[in-house]
Amino acid sequence: MSQPDPDVWRTQVRQWLATVLEPARAPESTGEAADLAVFHNLPEDEERLLLERCRTYQRARFDAGYQALTLPADKGGAGLTAAHVAVFAQEESAFEVPPSTELISVTVRLVAMAVSLFGTDEQLRDHARAFLRTDLLACQLFSEPGAGSDLAAVRTRARQDQDGDDWVIDGQKVWTSGAQFADYGLLLARTDPDVVKQAGITAFLVPMDAPGVEVRPIRQMSGGASFNEVFLSGVRVPDRLRIGRPGQGWEVATTTLAFERTASGSGNRRKGGTFTDVLALARSLGRTSDPLVRQRLADLYVRAALRAATVDRVARTSAAGGRPGPEASLTKLMASDLLTRTGQVAAELMGARISADTGEPGTFAWTQHLLGAPGYRLAGGTDQIQRNLIGERVLKLPPEPRVDRAPFSQLPGN
Repeated sequence: MSQPDPDVWRTQVRQWLATVLEPARAPESTGEAADLAVFHNLPEDEERLLLERCRTYQRARFDAGYQALTLPADKGGAGLTAAHVAVFAQEESAFEVPPSTELISVTVRLVAMAVSLFGTDEQLRDHARAFLRTDLLACQLFSEPGAGSDLAAVRTRARQDQDGDDWVIDGQKVWTSGAQFADYGLLLARTDPDVVKQAGITAFLVPMDAPGVEVRPIRQMSGGASFNEVFLSGVRVPDRLRIGRPGQGWEVATTTLAFERTASGSGNRRKGGTFTDVLALARSLGRTSDPLVRQRLADLYVRAALRAATVDRVARTSAAGGRPGPEASLTKLMASDLLTRTGQVAAELMGARISADTGEPGTFAWTQHLLGAPGYRLAGGTDQIQRNLIGERVLKLPPEPRVDRAPFSQLPGN
């Protein structure tokens, strides 16, 4: 099937976007302050309203054929190239796109993609399409109190009942974004404790309203509670909701995490303050004539430009077949670093203003950025994990020997 010319396709995308969205307006033109929060910090009723706004747009995008652009057509995607993804993002940036949420991103960019790639025909029909369209919402049940960076150490257990029809799951998950609003959770559980740890994991879709599932919010230092603990006690999941083969969970997980790092580093969704916000802050404080401030601003601008160029390069060289490669760790690492540096420059500009609300517009709001940025260095894999992945899988450096781990080349899917 021939691919549409990106430049011709660009015009088509722009015309469609104009039918569903308003042109983008600068915050100063609306009198509204920019949202500087890295993670959402909204009351439940406002979060639900935001979710509905997002879902309305995602459904329109799906119905028009612009969802999952690089996913193969036989898997429910558009079967286009990374160049088309870049074109769509460029055109979309000129419009007032509803600010997305972690749950929308996880549903569309992670869980939907995993189910599309590893699911059965029945799962593609009943779940993947619904996730891509956000008719159903899904959270990610991966991390545990003792299995975060070392995800293969998951201790949540799943055992098959005697009839083989259901799996019974017991365990605990943590840092689950949007669990209180999700219909399903993509869960990793240990199903074989007698093999190397990566080989004994299986993935499941767990209905979040199933008996035995309990969601408890985690209060963040910013005041919000967008993350949750999820406890599973004797939760029965039918075998038809198993994703992939028994023991294939590590391959499902690593593919899903690659999508997560691509989404986290892509820059398609605003997270926290940007260089433009810092420049506006420096101007409002009358600091742009200070040579040290100008040097810091220039450094931040260059890093933002380098990150944008790297995102484009990684997108254009990503693996074929709708799956991102390990290069996604580069953009995730750069995104985390840029967020941290952006907050540092803003704090240096404000000095004591950062510690209390003086009533000056666009100042104290930076606390939302500063309190959220450290978490972004953990979400989707810590900075240290990203560096390991870059070293081992991009630069092909020899890994440190570990007796509890099979060589990467011997794992399923490699």
